[in-house]
Amino acid sequence: MSYFGKNIRKIRSLKSLSQQAFAELFELKRGTLGAYEEGRSEPKLETLIKIANYFSIPIDDLLTTELTVNNLLKFKGNLTVEQDLGEQEFFIKVPCITTLNQSDYIKYYNKDSYIQDLPFLSLPINPDKKFRAYTVQNLEMSKNELGMFPKDIAIGECIPPSVYSKLNNGTLVFVVTDKSIILRRLFITNDTYVLRAEHKNVDDVELQPKEIKEMWRVRYVFYHRLPETNFNLEEKLFQLEKDFDRLKNERK
Repeated sequence: MSYFGKNIRKIRSLKSLSQQAFAELFELKRGTLGAYEEGRSEPKLETLIKIANYFSIPIDDLLTTELTVNNLLKFKGNLTVEQDLGEQEFFIKVPCITTLNQSDYIKYYNKDSYIQDLPFLSLPINPDKKFRAYTVQNLEMSKNELGMFPKDIAIGECIPPSVYSKLNNGTLVFVVTDKSIILRRLFITNDTYVLRAEHKNVDDVELQPKEIKEMWRVRYVFYHRLPETNFNLEEKLFQLEKDFDRLKNERK
């Protein structure tokens, strides 16, 4: 069960904010906020992150825990959207590769100054590991109505070259080469790295280790829409809760 609606009602009450005032803070329509509070709709990822960051509340707490007033009073009370979100201790900045910056990323992936200027997601995940976010740009990892679709976001953990050959066949990765960034499942045959799509009409891509600039193992996926249309809403929310439990455990 998602507690998002109940929690934002409590936040509004604690901050003495009307639905209209709260909605305007996050560029929402009042009716959209009402649907959230009544449990008739779930927020988009960008809205969820914006609200969590604004009030310095961990995303998983906002979604999966019915927060009390005492809980909420422990979080920061200042209502300024100009704060540096990356400085919050339980969030880390995850640079994001998008359709617009992909070609530049391929050129400058190893330049720290470039990486620091990328758009980023602020997420409650392990600060001791290196992550990248990748915005899905095609249907290669879709199958029927399941899988990953454009605008979904894959969060990848950096894999050192020495570990490439130790990954299990079928591991979901995105790989940076001289020409492109490829999101596929990895299969290793001798010294050849085969990247295989879920879509049956897409050919495999074969690479040699020296052709790989970076490899990121996908740890989390944020869906632009509810991912499995044959599940009912309760099952979808249960899956979402499990996803954020993994985020919470990763942070420990």
